[in-house]
Amino acid sequence: MRVLILEDDPFIALDLQGIVESEGHQVVGVHRSLAEARKRLADAFEFALLDIDVLDGKSFELASALDDRKIPFAFVSASNRNDLPARFRDAHFVAKPYNEAAIVRLLPAAQRTPAAA
Repeated sequence: MRVLILEDDPFIALDLQGIVESEGHQVVGVHRSLAEARKRLADAFEFALLDIDVLDGKSFELASALDDRKIPFAFVSASNRNDLPARFRDAHFVAKPYNEAAIVRLLPAAQRTPAAA
């Protein structure tokens, strides 16, 4: 599976990339800002890991674009799950600090079910 990562903390981004790649998946891009990630929307990828608060705002607009394209995603964030917009209340969500197993569990799920209702 090809995975896009949006994470502005370089250490967390590197950790997420390592987890994804150790499970045999390919990371198509690690982006620190929404502007960078938006440029990759036309690229072929099957899943995205999204921090909510990044350098240039919140990732909800990007999540909407992914949802419209039926590309599953998960939020990986220190934000409160209850602060998600209604559209994303059922989205996969992993709270920071996370453990590797929580991220690994998301990867197979991305192939089976949509991220948001």
